[in-house]
Amino acid sequence: MRRSIHVIDRVVRRFLILLVLVALAAAGAAYWWLNAPLPLRAGAAPGQPLELEIEPGMTPRGVARAAVKAGVDTDARLLYYWFRLSGQDRQIKAGNYEIPAGTTPHALLQKLVRGEATMRAVTIVEGWTFRQMRAALAKADSLRQDTGAMPDEELMKALGREGVPAEGRFFPDTYAYAKGSSDLAVFKRALHAMDRRLEAAWSLRDPDTPLKSADQALILASIVEKETGSAQDRAEIAGVFTNRLRAGMLLQTDPTVIYGLGDKFDGNLRKRDLQADTPWNTYTRAGLPPTPIALPGKASLLAAVQPARTKALYFVARGDGSSHFSSSLDEHNRAVNRYQRGQRPARGEEQ
Repeated sequence: MRRSIHVIDRVVRRFLILLVLVALAAAGAAYWWLNAPLPLRAGAAPGQPLELEIEPGMTPRGVARAAVKAGVDTDARLLYYWFRLSGQDRQIKAGNYEIPAGTTPHALLQKLVRGEATMRAVTIVEGWTFRQMRAALAKADSLRQDTGAMPDEELMKALGREGVPAEGRFFPDTYAYAKGSSDLAVFKRALHAMDRRLEAAWSLRDPDTPLKSADQALILASIVEKETGSAQDRAEIAGVFTNRLRAGMLLQTDPTVIYGLGDKFDGNLRKRDLQADTPWNTYTRAGLPPTPIALPGKASLLAAVQPARTKALYFVARGDGSSHFSSSLDEHNRAVNRYQRGQRPARGEEQ
């Protein structure tokens, strides 16, 4: 009887040892699999990461299947069980992801949980028109074109600004976006960014400003943006236009004329262009034009509401990016002759 008990004990011990060894082997295999690079299926572009799209609401099992379909050469069930056992399966975020060579199952899950979607970026430049902005977004890498066929008016309606002119309403900056994002989302971010910047600038306006609203500040800022060749002149240029508005003088700024000409402008501004009346021709119409003429940056917004305190009413480009400012027409005409026509000042008229 005792011998039988000893035999049973030995069998049980050996069985338990075998179970432990099997468990250790399984644990070792699992550890190795979790930390070994996932193989990429033959046919994936050499050196190029796989593209994995996870749609909103996709289940963990669906995510595992999507990864295998994208080109990860492993059993989808293994990925699914790993997602479930990790306890993070419900934290996986939707988005477009890239899976580079060398990615392990552990690293893949962390990427999906952290939402490290593939990012791209598009830069909108200060002084661009809205037309140029639309062209840049149309060419942006991996940005879904949901608004490409929309006229400007329809686009603004989609953004909740029906009846508001699009020009000048978007803040020039660099915008990052997830691969496959909608261009409408980028437009919306730029629109709200301008809302914030304009509101902040308007709250800092000079109490003596002749501007009646934040919208007028936006229009003036767009003109300052287009007229400024040297950053150090920006506030002075804003001061000239502010003085002219106070005095009831025509603004007479070429960029507004060019904007009003649209596609008719061939790069050479002629006298007949200055005389061709459009809503934006500040040589023929008093006050500010009806809309901005470009996308102003932060510095121009601030200059429009906090212009330099100057007596200047005129300025002319020197040819080096800077401007010469004058408080009288005679002085201005001499500056035009010198810097635009190349005439040397007469003796005693040096400036």
